[in-house]
Amino acid sequence: MVLFRKSPSAKFFRLALFSLVFAFAGVLLGAYARFSDAGLGCPDWPGCYGKLFAPITPGDISDAHALYPERPVDSYKAWKEMMHRYVSGVLGLLVFRLGWLGWRLRRNGGRMRSLMTTLILSLVMFQALLGMLGVTLQLKPLIVMGHLIVGMTILMLLWWVLLREHRFWRPPPDSPAARRLRLRALFALGLVAGQIALGGWTSANAASLVCPDFPTCQGSWWPEADFIDAFTLWRGIGIDYDGSALSVPAAIAVHLAHRVGALIVTLYVGWLALRTISTGGDTQLCRYGLLVLVLLLTQVALGIAGIVTHLPLALSVAHNGVAALLLLSLVTLNHVVRPRAVGGRST
Repeated sequence: MVLFRKSPSAKFFRLALFSLVFAFAGVLLGAYARFSDAGLGCPDWPGCYGKLFAPITPGDISDAHALYPERPVDSYKAWKEMMHRYVSGVLGLLVFRLGWLGWRLRRNGGRMRSLMTTLILSLVMFQALLGMLGVTLQLKPLIVMGHLIVGMTILMLLWWVLLREHRFWRPPPDSPAARRLRLRALFALGLVAGQIALGGWTSANAASLVCPDFPTCQGSWWPEADFIDAFTLWRGIGIDYDGSALSVPAAIAVHLAHRVGALIVTLYVGWLALRTISTGGDTQLCRYGLLVLVLLLTQVALGIAGIVTHLPLALSVAHNGVAALLLLSLVTLNHVVRPRAVGGRST
């Protein structure tokens, strides 16, 4: 098995796989910290109340109070935030090693490896910067949304690197059906990425529960909404845990935009998945269309269930996790409809 080989290419594959696992764990832990209001569990960065570990003993809590007397110390929230930081730190080390190995393999025709890993490493460093700014700027929604987008992008690129290794999920032979799906699959990937960003904006602005009913919103199909205020990207608000600077009409506008986006994604991606299933029977594409369809329906069900049950933590985290998996399924579909020429080398 490739996981146990000792060649540089096998080492590269293992590092990319482990990096992907930590990137996905980072997405889930980030959602867990955000939805449990622990995004500011530690008021400083990269430590927590001036130490490497979150306060847990009475002495640690007393020291934390002395260091930040204006802030209540919540050990549970602090540990949730620090767990996310620890996973992100391990991811950074793995990606650094991955980038170094990618540049070593560049001499053997692996130019794409080196370019992709350099891009991923740059994004990991940028995400660390956003994490620091999220604390120092007290979780401004634009920073929170940017942190989510960069995390999802890192996850997506790591998966693309693994797919390019051709160790599994090999694309079927090129076919007219695959060629017809290329632009459509790319458009679907862009739609889902945009919807994820819109979901990040919704949660960052505490607008997820402003419409507690479904399919209506506050008993109306289209209540009063302020879209201009809703999408003012930068404001000096200083959110702290549960705070929100948006008026109710602005929060409703954010929520409605997310719902409309979800409807558009469901219709288009659902159509694409069915199209892939119906045209891919003899080209092995149908399995990829079925995967996209299952994840799409699961995501829709989680979104609706989250609203009607008032967003329990488990459903909120699952909604983020399945969004990431849906994104990866569309990356996979884009990969398989663009097979390499016969005889081409893996890069």
